[in-house]
Amino acid sequence: MMLSCVLMVLVYTADKTGCSYQSHGGSDKNGAGGGGRDVNAVKPDANQYSGPQFDPETPRNVTALEGKSAYLTCKVKNLDNKTVSWIRHRDIHILTVGAYTYTSDQRFQAIHHRSHSDQWTLHIKWAQKRDAGIYECQVSTQPVRSIFVTLNVVVPSASISGGPDIHVNEGSTINLTCIVKFSPEPPSYIFWYHYDEVISYDSLRGGVSVVTEKGDVTVSYLLIQDAVQADSGKYTCNPSNADLSSVVVHVLNGESPAAMQTGSAGLSNSSITILCVMILSWTFTRTDDQLR
Repeated sequence: MMLSCVLMVLVYTADKTGCSYQSHGGSDKNGAGGGGRDVNAVKPDANQYSGPQFDPETPRNVTALEGKSAYLTCKVKNLDNKTVSWIRHRDIHILTVGAYTYTSDQRFQAIHHRSHSDQWTLHIKWAQKRDAGIYECQVSTQPVRSIFVTLNVVVPSASISGGPDIHVNEGSTINLTCIVKFSPEPPSYIFWYHYDEVISYDSLRGGVSVVTEKGDVTVSYLLIQDAVQADSGKYTCNPSNADLSSVVVHVLNGESPAAMQTGSAGLSNSSITILCVMILSWTFTRTDDQLR
């Protein structure tokens, strides 16, 4: 009797509130007998999702030069009335919402052009090393949809092979190789210096040339023919987008670098001669004792 009363109260309450009871068993595929949808019904195919979608060609890794602008682009199709936000992950800081910027750091700016209605860009001016990290492009769906973009901030570096000291013989060719790495784009120019003066390729000296090969790694060759003592000294490679690098060139007048640096070749030869004499003397003495 008590069970019947409880069931009647449940049915009455559901009817008044507009709610329906969902059966977890004993119902057909149409929910007959349960008054609701089948919990085992197949979920909609993700490929048939018609809401906001991220463009699969959105760059996920962006590299920027320190001190230059960085652009993080997020392309969203079928946005409808949803909004796009950029969030910095290391401190969960909301940087932009739609076309508005929400940070006191004026280096950050939201960019959205009507001509590119599906493109939302986070512009970071004068990028710093601390700006490197993960940024989230988020769409205000329920639940939210996001993609993550990694920003790398690099400092291009230059180095001259064979440094810090290079020795060449007088009359030979000085060949200096400067390598520029970690640059998203090749340097627009590379200047070579002898001491503090820019090397002139059309000077009266003659025999000076530079060959530069630009690419992911840019290489610049400085060639100076018929080296003389006056060509000795400090040489510097100064790319437009990297710190400079220097070496010191020593033009030798018939003396080898080893002898110039150590001055010990004569002593070494004498030591070897004495050692050989001692070995021979010991061998003759041992042989003489055996014959006796």
